[in-house]
Amino acid sequence: MKRQLRLVLIVSIMASFVAFLDGSVVNVALPAIASNLGGGLAVQQWVVDAYLITLGSLILLAGSLSDIFGRKRVLTYGLIGFGAASILCAISPSSTFLIVARGLQGLAGALLVPSSLAIIISSFSGKAQGKAIGQWTAWTGISFIIGPLLGGFLVDTLSWRYIFAINIIPIAVCLYLISRLELKDKISKTKLDTGGAVLCSLGLFGVVFALIEQPYFGWSSVVILAPLILGLIALVAFVFYESKISNAMLPLSLFKVRNFSAGNIATISIYGGLSIATFLIVIFLQQVGGFSALNAGLALMPVTLVMFFLSSQFGKLAGKYGPRLFMTFGPIVAGVGFLLMLSMNTHVNYLTELLPGILLFALGLSMTVAPLTSAVLGDIDTRHSGIASAVNNAVARIAGLITIAIVGVIVGSKIDLIGFQKAIIITAILMFAGGIISFVGIRNNLQKEVVK
Repeated sequence: MKRQLRLVLIVSIMASFVAFLDGSVVNVALPAIASNLGGGLAVQQWVVDAYLITLGSLILLAGSLSDIFGRKRVLTYGLIGFGAASILCAISPSSTFLIVARGLQGLAGALLVPSSLAIIISSFSGKAQGKAIGQWTAWTGISFIIGPLLGGFLVDTLSWRYIFAINIIPIAVCLYLISRLELKDKISKTKLDTGGAVLCSLGLFGVVFALIEQPYFGWSSVVILAPLILGLIALVAFVFYESKISNAMLPLSLFKVRNFSAGNIATISIYGGLSIATFLIVIFLQQVGGFSALNAGLALMPVTLVMFFLSSQFGKLAGKYGPRLFMTFGPIVAGVGFLLMLSMNTHVNYLTELLPGILLFALGLSMTVAPLTSAVLGDIDTRHSGIASAVNNAVARIAGLITIAIVGVIVGSKIDLIGFQKAIIITAILMFAGGIISFVGIRNNLQKEVVK
């Protein structure tokens, strides 16, 4: 691999790693945050979802920015903004302040993900692209799992505030590497779709607010019904609006590409289930199983190791044989792993009750992530790689946003053994559905290896 191509891959991995790591590192710190700043499950959900709301609702607009103003420029601004927001999170004096700061983090994170992946898509193709995507997904996927480990260590040894402050180090390194990247940014005069961004953000906020707060107010309360109805109206208006304008941040024509459309539907199911599991497991182990924050993070370490060694290999195989087989069996294997976790009780035996399920989950996730990304983006013209990657990432984040919000509907205001088991069953069902959708919808469109 040429030096600049290697640098492209390193920058892409580091930039997206920061955003994804922060999305997962906070989970294990939620009990400590609630204890320090006050609040129950609703505050814990909002600390997670404030980040996901702005990330998910603005990532489409950020994808357009990437295609219009250039990936390198947008990536740089995103890193600077993410660093500033991380400092605000670290010094938060109250839960409300932290939730607002997390929203700002999500806004900056929206600039990072589509730009980083778009650089890879426009620089590699064929089997080389599949391998590069595999390495990207291996590291970004690892961030979801290493987050609880790092968070647990910092919470137990220092303070939950350090899980945000530590972001400054990789951001500084990434900014230096970007300055060494020889990448010509293309400038376009296309207008931004601000109307679509407003409708999407309002729609998501209304729906998610209703889902998170309904256990406390009830479905019949105007406090729940008003934002829910207005949010749904805004989302419908968003789709209609996007179909009528020329500079839509969500070009509906992209969904005419079969693998892009089917892959995003599978993404909803797979990442929805993954988000529920990673959110619940670390909280359940601490609040019910009596694990320390560090041990709760260590419980998911096998997933990190398996993904590190296998994701790039499955990405390479998907580039050679096509993604359909891996996208079919990967989620099913992960789903079986989640069902094995139903043997857990309030006195968790890690080796016999959790580890077998964790290992199957890790294998299934490693089989799925890189082939999924390759399938969704492989048939899209590189001119639209920024917005296409943004759409897929938005779908994944929004799926997580909605499913984490639904956790309150499933388990109520407090996580116990019965509620955990209900959520795990739903997680497994979502993973199985993702495999079935992939088998029916995905087609193998193999390309010749070309490196640009």
